[in-house]
Amino acid sequence: MSLLVVGSMAFDSIKSPFGEVERVIGGSATYFSLAASCLSPVRLVSVVGRDFPKKTIEMLSSRGIDLEGLKVADGETFHWKGYYEYDLNTAHTVRTDLNVFRDFAPSLPAAWRETPYVFLGNIDPRLQLDILAQVRNPRVVALDTMNFWIGKSPQLLREVIRNVDIVIINEAEIRELTAEFNLVKAARKLMNMGPGRVVVKRGEYGVLQMADGEVFAAPAYPLETIYDPTGAGDSFAGGFMGYLASRGRAALTEMDYRLATMYGSAIASFTVEAFSTERLQGLSLEDISMRLSAFRSLTEFRV
Repeated sequence: MSLLVVGSMAFDSIKSPFGEVERVIGGSATYFSLAASCLSPVRLVSVVGRDFPKKTIEMLSSRGIDLEGLKVADGETFHWKGYYEYDLNTAHTVRTDLNVFRDFAPSLPAAWRETPYVFLGNIDPRLQLDILAQVRNPRVVALDTMNFWIGKSPQLLREVIRNVDIVIINEAEIRELTAEFNLVKAARKLMNMGPGRVVVKRGEYGVLQMADGEVFAAPAYPLETIYDPTGAGDSFAGGFMGYLASRGRAALTEMDYRLATMYGSAIASFTVEAFSTERLQGLSLEDISMRLSAFRSLTEFRV
C-alpha cells in the first residue's frame, strides 16, 4: 500500500569529528522517502526552491517516490547548518534558513487523500493538523516532532498527538513533552494523550517501543564507521512505516510492529555510514536483509 509523507527537503551543511560537507541534500522528508521506498511506494509532499538540483529530483523519482506533491517555488531551498561533537547523539544548530519552507502550505493531490498510511514529518503542528483535515480514513497515522515545536506550540502539538496512532520521538523530546525522566513512564503518559503506540528513538542505545500491555526494545547496530547521524531518525521512521505499508491489507499484529522497528533500525544504521543521503540512494533489499540477519545474530541467545 502507498505511504504518504509530509515534511522538509533541504540543503544541509554539516561538520562532525569525521569530516565536513557543505550544502548536501537533506531534510526529513528526503531521508524518510528514500528509506521507505526500499519497502513500499511513497508519495512525497514538500517544497524546494529553484536551486534544488534536478538530478536529485530525478534520483528520488527513480526510487519509486511519487513527486506529484512536490512544489518547486521561486526562491531558495531550506538550509540547515550544524555540527556534532564526539557525542553524536546531539546536533548543534549554527544556522537555519527556512527560505521557501517558511511559506509552505501543503495541499494534497485529490487522489492522495485516501492514502492508507500517513507520516507527519517534523513540521509546524499547524501544518500537521492541516494534513489531518485533508486525509480520509487513513489506516495508520504516525507523527514526528522536535523540541522546537514542543516549546513553541505545545497546545497545537497535543491536539495533533490526540489524533494520531503512533508517535515516533527521541528520548530528550519525550522527556520534555511529558516532564517524565523515566522513559517507560514518559511513554505511558504520552499514550494517555491519545496515540496507541509510542516509539522512542535512543540513538546509539537503540529503540524502545510501547503499546498497551506491550514493550519491545531493540539495540542499535554496533558500527565501526560513523560519519554523520543526520537523518538517522527520519530514516528509521521511513523504514518503520515502509514495512507497515508493505503489509498491504493484512491486519497488523504486534510482531509486524516489532519487525517494523527492526527494519527501521537496519535502514537507519546505513544512513550514518556516510554524509547526506549517499548511503540510502543505492540501498537494496539484499543489503537490508543482510543487516537484519546481523541484528538477529546480535540479539539471539538460549537458556
